[in-house]
Amino acid sequence: MNPVPWPAAGRPRERLAAAGPASLSDAELVALMLRTGVAGRPAADVANELLARFGHVSRLLVAPLPEVAAVPGVGAVPAARFAAALELSRRSLREEMLARDSLASPTAVRGYLRLRMQHLGHEVFWGVFLDAQNRVIAAEELFRGTLTQTSVYPREVVKQALAHNAAGVILAHNHPSGVAEPSLQDQALTRSLAESLALVDVRVLDHFIVAPGAFLSFAERGLL
Repeated sequence: MNPVPWPAAGRPRERLAAAGPASLSDAELVALMLRTGVAGRPAADVANELLARFGHVSRLLVAPLPEVAAVPGVGAVPAARFAAALELSRRSLREEMLARDSLASPTAVRGYLRLRMQHLGHEVFWGVFLDAQNRVIAAEELFRGTLTQTSVYPREVVKQALAHNAAGVILAHNHPSGVAEPSLQDQALTRSLAESLALVDVRVLDHFIVAPGAFLSFAERGLL
């Protein structure tokens, strides 16, 4: 990727103050997080190298700290800023998710799960437990590893739903392969969980599959 010069209209910090952060490019926002470059390498060049190396902003934010810090011109402190920015985004979405009706405003739930799961190299299975007004009570990882119908235990999901006194649950798991399409096994597992939870009057409201750059809702696909 060739270095992208800043627009003649002004430097990123000035443009952010005048027009807001949405007016800046990815490289400009990254450069602001870096604050300064190093001798012979302005922050703009370092920002462009980071984006070229990691490919996407989301991959940069979830990359291991030593890997980011090792890029010439970055170092430990700016790398920590990227990690802090990601965690602040997660916490912001979690607060929004906990404060709203998850079905009337599903964006926060989806956004939070994407930030938690989309770039993991291993599979995880989450449950988002809801009260009778569809407000989030808790969101937690229930299983990790290779997820199959035999490794995700319905009784454990039921146990957690009862522990939270939940009326509903949104299930979610990730596909590190990058393909968000549900397998026959995914569909069978969802049916098994829905049947087990129905025995204790807990509804499965949706099941999300999260993958890098992709997201699928069982409810929207008509699979529930």
